[in-house]
Amino acid sequence: MTELKLTVTDVGRRGEGIAHHDGRTLFVPGTLPGEEIIAEGDGERLGLKALVTASAERATPFCKHYGRCGGCQLQHWREAPYQAWKKSLVEQALKARGIDQPVRELIDAHGAGRRRVSIHVRRRDKLVTAGFMEARSHNLLDIDVCPILEPALERSFDIARAIGAKLSDCDVAIVSTLTGLDVSVKAERKIVEQEHAKLVALLHELKLARLSVNGEVIATAAVPKIEMGRVQVAIPPGAFLQATAEGEAVLVRLVLEGVGKAKSVADLFCGIGPFALRLAAKSKVEAYDSDKPAIAAIAAAVKATPGIKPLLASVRDLFREPLVPNEMKHFDAVVIDPPRAGAEAQAKQLARSKVRTVVSVSCDAASFARDAEILIGGGYALKSVTAVDQFKWSSHVEIVGVFGR
Repeated sequence: MTELKLTVTDVGRRGEGIAHHDGRTLFVPGTLPGEEIIAEGDGERLGLKALVTASAERATPFCKHYGRCGGCQLQHWREAPYQAWKKSLVEQALKARGIDQPVRELIDAHGAGRRRVSIHVRRRDKLVTAGFMEARSHNLLDIDVCPILEPALERSFDIARAIGAKLSDCDVAIVSTLTGLDVSVKAERKIVEQEHAKLVALLHELKLARLSVNGEVIATAAVPKIEMGRVQVAIPPGAFLQATAEGEAVLVRLVLEGVGKAKSVADLFCGIGPFALRLAAKSKVEAYDSDKPAIAAIAAAVKATPGIKPLLASVRDLFREPLVPNEMKHFDAVVIDPPRAGAEAQAKQLARSKVRTVVSVSCDAASFARDAEILIGGGYALKSVTAVDQFKWSSHVEIVGVFGR
């Protein structure tokens, strides 16, 4: 294993320190600009062996698992330079596409912490391990507590171990809801009907709202619900939620500001409706997503909530069948919140449309910039870009861009 003395010059988009040696660019996690280090390893990604000169920007990590756990990457960086770096991720992605647009100051949306967590569980004989994978490794790190989670999720790892003791190797996703913890398990083996009674007993023992295994609801003590504006949504098992409640609130505020006084709005890649259900307080809304259970949840929530504007929720794969200009001619605004890959096909159709306002929400700077370039090429002006940090101490950043004709 090679040892090198290096000077870190920058932090890359994955949160790793960047150094250069003999014409090669090297990446060393846990390091900061200006630091002199001893790194070890082979290839372009090295490990930090020793810190020779520490940066004045270095902070003391608050989690005892930091450094081994593959979750957080940047607890060792002080707040101000960390925020400036995360904002720069969006600026650099836009510049790479030739887009010269200032990015507003990063909004800290960590709030009370993450409201959902996915835990790996492995059982070897009677020993059950539950936690996250170690950094750059397939080794599972046993974890007792994660300080970036909501307090309601404090017992998540104990819950995961209890489930692993029954089901063996599995992944346990836990969501904090208004009515309790919703637990969805992906088990590596099939669950036979004879096991259901024990799993129902486990739900009550662990005081869960609902327990699902491999997509099948085993038992429900209380229907898991999330509040969106004045609407309560009964969420399907495994439903996607923004990572933090504060993150959702910030994104919603930015979307509503971007839409403005639009009377008719399309919400594309709508999920379970965090934007659509709030937009419906003042606007007529059409919502689209390929997730059938999510669309059904929106429809049920609308039916149970009097006094909101008409909201039509439809199942549609917008990657394969994006809305075309003729279908969008009656919308004053379109909100688009695609997965990490972005929405290239839909952006191309929007660029051909006459919709006056597009609000783009993204969790990936590169795909956001690509889709922004398409919209600008179609005649839109990028009016504002805001970076939102709900995945704090990681390299992930949320973005809201407002485009207008």
